[in-house]
Amino acid sequence: MRRSIDSDQRGFSVSVLVCLLIPIFLLTIGLAVDGAAKAAADRRAEAVAAQAARAGLDAAAPALVSGTPAATASQIAVVGAERILASYPEIEGTVALGDDLTLDVTTSTTVPTTFLTLAGIDQLTGHGSATVELRMR
Repeated sequence: MRRSIDSDQRGFSVSVLVCLLIPIFLLTIGLAVDGAAKAAADRRAEAVAAQAARAGLDAAAPALVSGTPAATASQIAVVGAERILASYPEIEGTVALGDDLTLDVTTSTTVPTTFLTLAGIDQLTGHGSATVELRMR
């Protein structure tokens, strides 16, 4: 019996199709897994920034209520926020005072990649920020 040419060509085209789809499938899985890790890093950085900003405001609140000068209360807020940032060694952050009596906290953290390492991307960075006003209402 002779094999028909059509069956040989069909088998070849399916093999080529599978060979082309497997990398696309792996890339899609990689983007989903590593994208979820990036989103989690963003949430973590945002949560720590909010916690540090709130801690700075809470630390400065007694000084603000008692009539302490704004410059002194601002420095108390910075120390309070930096104390929280220091308790998270995996999170890098900065605390800054704005001109209009605001306390700005920005954070970042990195997470290793799982699938994107194959594409040369070893880590992804998550960012967060929070701002509070240091004034009496």
